[in-house]
Amino acid sequence: MNSRRVFHWKSLSNLCQHEVLLQRNQSNSYQQTAKMEAYNDRVSETHKSSEKRTKFFGSEQVTPGERNQKVNKMFTDMADSYDRLLDVMSLGMHRVWKDMLVNKLAPQPGICLLDMAGGTGDIPIRVLKHLSMQSNPKGIKSALTVLDINQNMLNVGEQRARNLGLTDRSLPHVTVEWKCADAENLPYTDNSFNAYTTSFGVRNVTNMERVLQEAYRVLQPGGRFLCLEFSHLNNYPMQFAFNQYTDKVIPGLFLLMSGSLEQANYLSTSIRNFPNQETFKLMIQEAGFEMVHYENINFGVVSIHTGFKLRGLR
Repeated sequence: MNSRRVFHWKSLSNLCQHEVLLQRNQSNSYQQTAKMEAYNDRVSETHKSSEKRTKFFGSEQVTPGERNQKVNKMFTDMADSYDRLLDVMSLGMHRVWKDMLVNKLAPQPGICLLDMAGGTGDIPIRVLKHLSMQSNPKGIKSALTVLDINQNMLNVGEQRARNLGLTDRSLPHVTVEWKCADAENLPYTDNSFNAYTTSFGVRNVTNMERVLQEAYRVLQPGGRFLCLEFSHLNNYPMQFAFNQYTDKVIPGLFLLMSGSLEQANYLSTSIRNFPNQETFKLMIQEAGFEMVHYENINFGVVSIHTGFKLRGLR
């Protein structure tokens, strides 16, 4: 009789513990959902009212719409010389950094990639080369979407891919779309891609929170976000030297090759004003991404942030 009572109370205790854990998990799930919905509402309201706030283009205070126009004109003016300008500005290191980004991505047959601010095609061209060197006996389809708000930049990138022989004929199992669209309002349904990359593009958008939210929306559960961008050095003397380079050397080089003084000032201030590594990591997390990490390259001159969309897998 006593053993039956002991067994009964043990079973009841286990049942209660299970119910408490279930309620706790449900509570955590509800809290996470409520937090995400509140964040989405906040970003939506921020986006709706963005036209009422001012932004900076270099040292000039402008409306968000004016800033978009000026940034778009800058890239239209420099589309043909953009790659040479990057080579001069980064002493050729941007090529190494982009190789590192694509190596982190590790593209495989079946990838469905959105490259935001893809411009002249540096990232998608690297991805295409990776795919062309991999065995794909089952003919698994891959899809690359190169998105940029500037059509001139896309034209340059598409022509580069053709010149390199990276076409539908040479890669029959890969489709490539060159799409002129706004990263703040992506023309794609939810859960459309399994990877999202951007290199030296996110600092040029007007509403960074909105862009991150859109990246999260269009990624499938399990999808990966990767961003390569100029960042901040932890060593003060090195950061001071880097600031001098971005404030004085880069604008001078820009003026010699393309653009105006206004555009040159914008370029340097956009680098300096970009959030530091930890702040940008927090912004990515607030957009809903999990397992967010970053890697500093060249002491933090640039960093690669990565994260996953895990909601929906559980």
